[in-house]
Amino acid sequence: MDYAIELKGITKQYNNFYLDNVSFAVPKGSIMGFVGENGAGKTTTIKSILNLIHTNSGSIKVFGLDNKKDERKIKELVGVVFDESYFHDNLTIKDISFIMSKIYTNWNETIFKHTVEKFKLPPDKIVKEYSRGMKMKLSIAVALSHNAKLLILDEATSGLDPIVRDEILDIFLEFIQDEDHTILLSSHIISDLEKVADYVTFIHNGKIILSESKDDLIYHYGVVRCKKDDYEKIDKRYIVGTRKGQFGYEVMVNNKKELEKQFRSLVIDNTSIEEIILFKVRGE
Repeated sequence: MDYAIELKGITKQYNNFYLDNVSFAVPKGSIMGFVGENGAGKTTTIKSILNLIHTNSGSIKVFGLDNKKDERKIKELVGVVFDESYFHDNLTIKDISFIMSKIYTNWNETIFKHTVEKFKLPPDKIVKEYSRGMKMKLSIAVALSHNAKLLILDEATSGLDPIVRDEILDIFLEFIQDEDHTILLSSHIISDLEKVADYVTFIHNGKIILSESKDDLIYHYGVVRCKKDDYEKIDKRYIVGTRKGQFGYEVMVNNKKELEKQFRSLVIDNTSIEEIILFKVRGE
C-alpha cells in the first residue's frame, strides 16, 4: 500500500506533556480521521509532520520524502488549515492571491477564484469582516489552490454551525475522489469523522490507542450486555473494555462475529466510533 504520511516512533517531550512513540500511516487516496480530546497530542503530532517543532526521536515521511531533509518539496505538496485563520485582518481576497503566488510555485489563481466563487466569499470585504465560517472557507480555498496532494486539517470544522460543517465535509469528499489526493483530518467531532473518514486514528494522553479502517471498526466491534456468568465465559482477548453496572456488565468486544458463533444466546449490539473510543478510555 502507498502511504501519504508515515510516522514511526515519534516522541516529543514537554514539561507537562509527552508524545509517546507515535506511529501510524495514512494510505494515499484516503481520509484519515485523527481524533482525541483537547490536549491529547493531535496538534503536536501535526506540527511534527510539518516540521514546525523539533521531535526528540522517530521518523516522518510524506509521500516517501523525509519531512526534515525534503521540507521545501513537501510543503509544495501540502495544504494546511488550522482551527483559526492566520491571514491579516486587512487583507482582501485579491491581496491573498498575490501573496500566495509569491510563496507557492504551483499557485493557480484560476482555481482560487473558482473556489472563492463556489464558497460565495465576498471579494470586496477584508478578512476582519468575515464570519468564522467564511474564514475557514477562505483558508480551505487557499489550501486547494496550489495543486496540493495532501490536506492537513487541524480542528478545521470546530466551532462551525452544522450546515457550514456539512458543506465543508462535502468539499473534502470531492477532493479525494480521484484517489490521488489525501486528507488528515484532526477533529474531536466524531460525527464528522463517521461521515467522511476511511480510517480512524485515536490518540489519548500522547499515545496512539488505535489506528484502523473505519469499516473494520464498525464491522468487528460490538457491545455485549450480560450477567456476570456470561461475562466470565467471554475470551478476554476479545474484550476492549468493560463497564460494570447495577444490572450487570457492558462489554466492548473486537470480534463480534466470532462471539456470535460461540455464544448464540448473547445479544451483541452494533456500536459507533464514539462508543468504541469511550470504552477504550473509560472502560475497565
